Order: sequence, then structure tokens, then C-alpha cells
Amino acid sequence: MNIVVFGATGMIGRRIAAEAVRRGHHVVAASRSGAAPLDHALLTAAAADANAPEQVADVVRGADAVVSALVPPRDGSDPRKPFAALNEAFLEGVRRGGVRRVALVGGAGSLRTDGGARLMDAPGFPAEYQGEALAHADLLDALAEVADLEWTSVSPAAMIAPGERTGVFRTGGDQLITDADGNSAISAEDFALAFVDELEQAAHPRARMSVAY
Repeated sequence: MNIVVFGATGMIGRRIAAEAVRRGHHVVAASRSGAAPLDHALLTAAAADANAPEQVADVVRGADAVVSALVPPRDGSDPRKPFAALNEAFLEGVRRGGVRRVALVGGAGSLRTDGGARLMDAPGFPAEYQGEALAHADLLDALAEVADLEWTSVSPAAMIAPGERTGVFRTGGDQLITDADGNSAISAEDFALAFVDELEQAAHPRARMSVAY
């Protein structure tokens, strides 16, 4: 596959790019800086602003799939409107580039707990992550209205951090996946593995999937 990864220099994006080239896919790693997240013969770096549809279109043209590992602003301001505008521009660029398949790194905050409430509405959800959780929830709502793209939103567990690539994890839908002790976690490496599985298999068209141990 020919895959374009936006946000390829971030913690999750660089691991998705690495997992894709590990499997023999050709990857264009797109970021505003144009920096390469890793040195690999199958990876090419490109400078592009996801807020500029024409720049997105130029980079994605001819791709089989486009990945968004874009994140909301983390400068202390309300991220909801800027993140919505960013994704509106990004998806318009994907359309102009003639690509239909797009997979996005989503958030965990809107996943449903056993009681039916969203994780971000549960007692004890960290206040500092509330804005980002709401921004990702807004994006998921907006994607539900998108009929002209084959999109998938992939939500990580409640806790995601660099770790091991074990290849052992569970996938689900809108429900928060927890272990026997109620913990919800995934390594960024295993999340990337599940993400590239989805790129290859397209098992969740126009839907959200979740990944956790």
C-alpha cells in the first residue's frame, strides 16, 4: 500500500509509520516541519500543513490510504474549535487529492464505560484532559456525517504510552476495554500494530474501533 501519515513526528504517528514500513508499505511521513520520523528506504518525508487543503491534496494524491495522527492544541486554550477547523481542512484536502480511505487516531474519552456513561464524564477523569477529550468527541460526531469517505476512527485505551510491541491485544467498538482489574491500557507500539491491521483489512468502515489489552 501507499500510505500518507499526517502527524508522523508525534508519539503515535511515528509508530504507525514505523509499523507500516516494517510490513513493506510505502509511507509518506507528512508534518509541518518535513522531518523524517525514522530512516527507512520505504519512507519519504514531506512538509505539509494539515490546515491547508491544497497542501494536503498535493501530498496525498495517488495514496491508497491517509492516516491522521493529528492532535488538538495543547497550549492551555480551548482546543475544540481549532481542532474542528483543522480536521475540516484536512478532510477537504483528502477529498481534493482523490483519496477515499482515511484512518484517524481518535480519543478514549468518548468511549462508554460499563455504566453507559462516557469515560470523560466519569468521576475522576483528569480535568487537564477534558478539552482534548471533548475535541476528539466532536470529531467523531462530525465523522458520523461524512458519507463520501471510507473513514475509521481508532481509539486507544484510557492509558497509552511507549512500551513493547507484543502483538497481543483486544479490539472493540464504542465500549472502553478493560482488564479484570478495571484497567484500560495499551502500548503505543501495539496500538500502531492494530492501526495498521485496520488499514490493511478495512474491517471498520465508517465506524469507530478501540484497542486495549
